[in-house]
Amino acid sequence: MTAHRIPLSELEEAVPFEQRHIGPDHEACAKMLAHVGYGSLDELTAAAVPAVIKSAEALDLPGARSEAEVIAELRSLADRNEVLGSMIGLGYYGTFTPPVIMRNVMENPSWYTAYTPYQPEISQGRLEALLNFQTMVAELTGLPTSGASLLDEGTAAAEAMALSRRLGKNKKGLFLIDADTLPQTIAVIRTRAEPTGVEVVVADLSEGIPAEIAEREINGVLIQYPGASGAVRDIKPVIDGAHELGALVTVAADLLALTLLKSPGELGADIAVGTTQRFGVPMGFGGPHAGYMAVQDKMARSLPGRLVGVSVDADGNKAYRLALQTREQHIRREKATSNICTAQVLLAVMAGMYAVYHGPEGLKGIARRTHRYATVLAAGLAHGGVEVVHGSYFDTLTVRVEGRAAEAVAAARDNGVNLRLVDADHVSIACDETTTRAQVRAVWAAFGVEGVIEALDAATDESLPDTLLRTDDYLTHPVFHQHRSETAMLRYLRRLADRDYALDRGMIPLGSCTMKLNATTEMEPVTWPEFGQLHPFAPAEQAGGYLTLIHELEDRLAEVTGYDKVSLQPNAGSQGELAGLLAVRGYHRANGDEQRTVCLIPSSAHGTNAASAVMAGMKVVVVKTAGDGEIDVEDLRAKIEQYRGELAVLMITYPSTHGVFEEHVADICAQVHEAGGQVYVDGANLNALVGLAKPGHFGGDVSHLNLHKTFCIPHGGGGPGVGPVAVREHLAPYLPNHPLQPEAGPETGVGPISAAPWGSAGILPISWAYVRLMGGEGLKRATQVAVLSANYIAKRLEPHYPVLYTGPGGLVAHECIIDLRPLTKATGVSVDDIAKRLIDYGFHAPTMSFPVAGTLMIEPTESEDLAELDRFCEAMIAIRAEIEKVGSGEWPADDNPLRGAPHTAGALAGEWEHAYSREEAVFPAGMSTADKYWPPVRRIDQAYGDRNLVCSCPPLDAYED
Repeated sequence: MTAHRIPLSELEEAVPFEQRHIGPDHEACAKMLAHVGYGSLDELTAAAVPAVIKSAEALDLPGARSEAEVIAELRSLADRNEVLGSMIGLGYYGTFTPPVIMRNVMENPSWYTAYTPYQPEISQGRLEALLNFQTMVAELTGLPTSGASLLDEGTAAAEAMALSRRLGKNKKGLFLIDADTLPQTIAVIRTRAEPTGVEVVVADLSEGIPAEIAEREINGVLIQYPGASGAVRDIKPVIDGAHELGALVTVAADLLALTLLKSPGELGADIAVGTTQRFGVPMGFGGPHAGYMAVQDKMARSLPGRLVGVSVDADGNKAYRLALQTREQHIRREKATSNICTAQVLLAVMAGMYAVYHGPEGLKGIARRTHRYATVLAAGLAHGGVEVVHGSYFDTLTVRVEGRAAEAVAAARDNGVNLRLVDADHVSIACDETTTRAQVRAVWAAFGVEGVIEALDAATDESLPDTLLRTDDYLTHPVFHQHRSETAMLRYLRRLADRDYALDRGMIPLGSCTMKLNATTEMEPVTWPEFGQLHPFAPAEQAGGYLTLIHELEDRLAEVTGYDKVSLQPNAGSQGELAGLLAVRGYHRANGDEQRTVCLIPSSAHGTNAASAVMAGMKVVVVKTAGDGEIDVEDLRAKIEQYRGELAVLMITYPSTHGVFEEHVADICAQVHEAGGQVYVDGANLNALVGLAKPGHFGGDVSHLNLHKTFCIPHGGGGPGVGPVAVREHLAPYLPNHPLQPEAGPETGVGPISAAPWGSAGILPISWAYVRLMGGEGLKRATQVAVLSANYIAKRLEPHYPVLYTGPGGLVAHECIIDLRPLTKATGVSVDDIAKRLIDYGFHAPTMSFPVAGTLMIEPTESEDLAELDRFCEAMIAIRAEIEKVGSGEWPADDNPLRGAPHTAGALAGEWEHAYSREEAVFPAGMSTADKYWPPVRRIDQAYGDRNLVCSCPPLDAYED
């Protein structure tokens, strides 16, 4: 009997990636569509999306490719990058990521798919890891309070400038920067200072503050330690002199150097900033890396960014949480001094674990080795007649070779090593953890000298001054001493991961946050050496594959959004907002319209909108929100007329922050344009538009995108993020640029927004791969399924909870808001109670009380399959029945499973005196006992943690007590 013949062409067809990414299959979509009342995805989106904004044409993108094909294409791009030994320095260094950290943190979805720890009861693992990070930074800098990470060193220094202005005595004084500061840091500070009217002065402070500057009011001073040139000098006289003038002092310090050198705190600094990149985080062509800031105790409540603190749970057990959340900048809106509302959690965890694994002795050993290589290198150069400019240095040398600098750099490159060309006469050479003897010999050869490493090593003394050597202990807490073996470290990482809830456990239905699949194929290339080990200031010809990938991603994002030009430099959504508003500002100023400074923002907008507008030198005017959740058009018209001559920009989110496609968005944009203003469309909700509508076509002039939302870069527990800015042609000349990489932006640009030319370039392969895997049709279908999933949940929950805002036909966009306020009024059950009770059911809560207090905003995304959507709906329906028992009096208002949630395994031990059973507490609605997620702590006392602020590991003597 002849078998059925299947053509080879059919057998060779791979399962389309789209089917792996999108959760509901064809049959599931049909069931969901039937429940919502539509016959097809096209029919649903035709009803939901206003005709006035719909794109008439399909996305002009390359067709979808298989996972194997995309990996091969990325391998081809990676092979075009040339990874030489990097001795460029300038804040970016080669480092060895311990494999146990690489595999079990960076490559582990338990860590990279987690969300910001706003539900601390199910974030205890990463919160402990961040507390380790804060302790590491605080103790190495000698300052008592450190934040949970900032975006990079340059923006951290800019935040320090803003903090100095806010807290300093001379609030209108200038900000003084030592000339030996990293050039990209100076440039970022200038970008941030200009719109807010802060005068920045750069001067040589090696001999103290010059008299002509000391005569003026100085608000703050920034000193690099060691200097960008490598010089190690006693900065205490400058710090003391600045304090005498009433200025606050920030020290941008290298943490590895601080294992050997006196800390900024000991030298009298008020603030310390920097990067933790060289603590085991790959360079990644510039990022992502965890910046840091540490401050004196009196500044803790003004610290920008996030701060992890210690509190207690309902049983009095120690528990971690984000401290002082009410001082977070996006909550302060237009009163904010910073727009930071995120962090670099994944990278901070890696850096903190690097310190945990090596401990103080190991870190000091790495620093000594690095310094010793620099010392031997310098001795060989000096022996060969090359002038080493500074007598004291840690890891970086500046050498003088009159007229021969470019020749020496080229010769070193031919020998496989990149050096930094300072100018025609000077070369900078940086050693690091990865420096080898072969590289030292290659550098010597490039300068035409020879040396015997062993002989020079034996004959050469250290170059660090005795008066600056560190004598105090640091990293004394047991956590930095207990995990030396890989077995111990592996188990510690697993133990912390088990205390968390991430996307690898179940759905995280957060509205406005888009927690979707971060596919393994997309993630895999990030750790390839050709992408991970490239220095951001390496010669462009060595980064051919990277630059091709970057430009292709820029072009494809421009096509998706309908804009003309995209910059990938902003390394967070907040930074993309700022970049977009600075582009608008630059455009108006170029046209002679310097009076156009008013930014109209709906009252429902995310707080970073207002904060970014203030940082861009604009005046925020709030536009009312109508009862249906849309912009109050009459109030908007009135505000446009009132500020017609001063109107700079309207910032809107589309679909609206309330999860609705506003019908009259094109009319709104036209009214603003007619008045001479620009329209900023916040890209937070782009997951409802891709393939269906383009902001650049329905009236937007500029948008920032969230690659960590729509384009699959993982949230990492609260970072990394990428927030590219997309603009129409007339705004393109005012995009970010960079002083050290001319290809990174227009010559007429506003300056750098981030420290690195292409921001967090190391994770751009993720979004490039996502777009390449999906193709235009796949991206459109993903959007349609996201809209379907949100409407399916809304329809299932509507009989039990009111859906607050809907558009035509009762439809929502890609998220829906359910209103709990009537239930709270009737029963006393709060939005907090429901959020914590969802933990007992095995879920992360939706977004709480944003944009409306007392509500939950739910966004399921296209990645969740029907079984998970139904599991969530059934949990919410069961919780509604529990609320009914409270309302009827069957359960007391102060003793019920909702008020007691979440319930730990430990809570079941001993006497049980509640009005509900143990089974009702931990296995509600017939929940499977085998698949139970057990939270590590009960409900955390937020107020206690703020009253008793503890933001680092307790000292050793407290541990012993």
